[in-house]
Amino acid sequence: MAYSMISHKVANYAKWKRVVKSFAKFRKESGEKCFYVCRCAKDPNHLLVWSEWDHAAKMKKFMKSRELRKAMKDAGVISKPEISYFSGMEVLSV
Repeated sequence: MAYSMISHKVANYAKWKRVVKSFAKFRKESGEKCFYVCRCAKDPNHLLVWSEWDHAAKMKKFMKSRELRKAMKDAGVISKPEISYFSGMEVLSV
């Protein structure tokens, strides 16, 4: 599995969420397996998006896609996204 983490700010969370939901089919077709969002306690329009992907190559292709850039613009992303990639995850819960 591969993982991506994106941090960015949006103008309006409700609008962003609608666009994200409408974009779900394209994300799934691109190899996304799971999608999570966390909202900052001090600024609920500052988001941390965590996704799980079936392959790193598909993940990186999606992140560079014209479709994603358009969706982010349509969703009201107002800051430059900070994107990080991860190759593994361990569950260390007791």
